[in-house]
Order: sequence, then C-alpha cells, then structure tokens
Amino acid sequence: LGPDADKVLKAFLRNGKLTAIPVVHSKRLVVLDYLARLFEPGKPYPEKVVNEILGAVHPDFAALRRYLVDDEFLERRDGFYWRAGGTFEV
Repeated sequence: LGPDADKVLKAFLRNGKLTAIPVVHSKRLVVLDYLARLFEPGKPYPEKVVNEILGAVHPDFAALRRYLVDDEFLERRDGFYWRAGGTFEV
C-alpha cells in the first residue's frame, strides 16, 4: 500500500468509520485491506464477532463480510472466519 492507499482511506474513512463502501474495485480492495487488519492473523472468529467488528465500522457489515471473503482477505468454514490475506505488520 502506498500514497494512493492513504488517499483512498482518507476519502472513505471518518473517525474510524467507513462513510461508504467504494464501488470501484481497486479502491474497495484498499478499504478491505484496512478492514482485514482489524482481525488477528491465525485467530478464528465466530460470525457474530465478525459482524460486531465490521458493524462498528459500517452498518452494512454483511456486505463487508462478503467482500472480505470474496476477495480472499477472510476465509470461512463452519460458521467461523479467519484472516487469510491483506497487509501484515512486520
């Protein structure tokens, strides 16, 4: 992620809340990468907790959850989700 990512995040985030879900896929990927960082790598999360975490950022947590899975930031099995991609802090 570079300066463009910062610009995208500034455009779509206010006080830690997502003002809108980007329609443009490349911009949405930047936002999804940001959201993926809310999840600890290797930790399984029940769907209810995923909904709470995403719901704190934007009311349409179901769409965000679906985008995160579709774009392989999160994986899902048996009602549990875990982080599968995105940028990792080193």
